[in-house]
Amino acid sequence: MLLCHSNLKPKDMTRKELIQQISEKQSFLCVGLDTDINMIPQCIIDEAKAKDGEDYIFRAICEFNALIIDATAPYCVAYKPNLAFYEAYGVDGILAFEATIDYLKEEYPDHFIIADAKRGDIGNTSKMYAKTFFEEYDVNALTVAPYMGEDSVTPFLGYEDKWVILLALTSNKGSHDFQLTENKDGERLFEKVLKTSQQWGNDENMMYVVGATQGRMLEDIRKVVPSHFLLVPGVGAQGGSLQEVCQYGMTSDCGLLVNSSRGIIYASSDEDFAQAAAHAAQKLQREMAVELKKVGL
Repeated sequence: MLLCHSNLKPKDMTRKELIQQISEKQSFLCVGLDTDINMIPQCIIDEAKAKDGEDYIFRAICEFNALIIDATAPYCVAYKPNLAFYEAYGVDGILAFEATIDYLKEEYPDHFIIADAKRGDIGNTSKMYAKTFFEEYDVNALTVAPYMGEDSVTPFLGYEDKWVILLALTSNKGSHDFQLTENKDGERLFEKVLKTSQQWGNDENMMYVVGATQGRMLEDIRKVVPSHFLLVPGVGAQGGSLQEVCQYGMTSDCGLLVNSSRGIIYASSDEDFAQAAAHAAQKLQREMAVELKKVGL
């Protein structure tokens, strides 16, 4: 089981080190830890309630995450806990998030840890968010919303060997409301985000979120950011194609972290859930190995 908060420091990861991990594991899989208490297998809930009664949420989340991590670690290079799924349960949820981060640092120090929090605010506020995630939680990377511009993003870029993952083009229906709108010169908003943000950071400290269901759009994105890593959610349960993502988005040193959440962690709701998660992760890893060989990795 995951333990309470400690002061363990994760292994900071440079671009070169991340690429090395991808090459060694023949995987660029990121497992999303979107842990919903309503979808955790009943066997975990029953065990947590037997030990902690009605205060079972912390234990249930921790037990589930630990078993999922243990099962999938051989097949992935990164984990991405989504803060919303922890904040929803108040103090117990936040403690479970911290415990999950600590478990990863202690047991799997070579895995890249992304806090999916989509922060971004005026400068002083962003500075405190940066302190929270890069000093207190000490994760490797943080998702950030760019809508408020340079001074809302640059506070996150002041940490050596930490990464900002900027929202660029998402896969939800609402992405058409703003991200795909064009200015008078025909430039789409997501393209402006990509071009402008390159003045703030570089491919050693900045990645971009691009939804897998926007597969063909990756070709346009690579014209603007040919070497940056892309975090690509939406493969699996959301219907994105791994092969299409690789065809249009992969670079000579991979340049991709492909995230799968529900398709892995909820592959089964029975007692074999960890085994099912391992099988789902391994299936993706094998497909990724084929794609990596195409670029000589």
